[in-house]
Amino acid sequence: MDNTMDNRGKVNDLMRSTMEKIHEMVDTNTIVGQPITTPDGVTLIPISKVSFGFGTGGGDYGKAQPHQFGGGGAAGVKIDPVAFLVIKDGVTRVLPVAAPPVTTFDRIVEMVPDVMDKVENYFDKKAKEKDPELL
Repeated sequence: MDNTMDNRGKVNDLMRSTMEKIHEMVDTNTIVGQPITTPDGVTLIPISKVSFGFGTGGGDYGKAQPHQFGGGGAAGVKIDPVAFLVIKDGVTRVLPVAAPPVTTFDRIVEMVPDVMDKVENYFDKKAKEKDPELL
């Protein structure tokens, strides 16, 4: 029984070590990258999707006393660029890296932010025409 508890501690150590290595590879700067400023004043912020997995295992082998322990751990990390946040003149846009939309519905969903901006600008313009002291 004592040997089983000892081996559980060894497996826990393997898991802890594996998770520490994943933590070193994946942090918030991996998902939302450092801002990049171009000479013309545009700021680009890369956005990525991070997927990871890990496995750890171990067990006794051999019949000799004390039992021998064998174990191992593995991890994998996949980073996919998703988009860039583009900031220019105080306006933020999302520039997707993915393939262009295929269906009509995808195209409509992609156009919604631009349409909303145009509608907002239209109403702002009309309000300013009625009362020039606004904005």
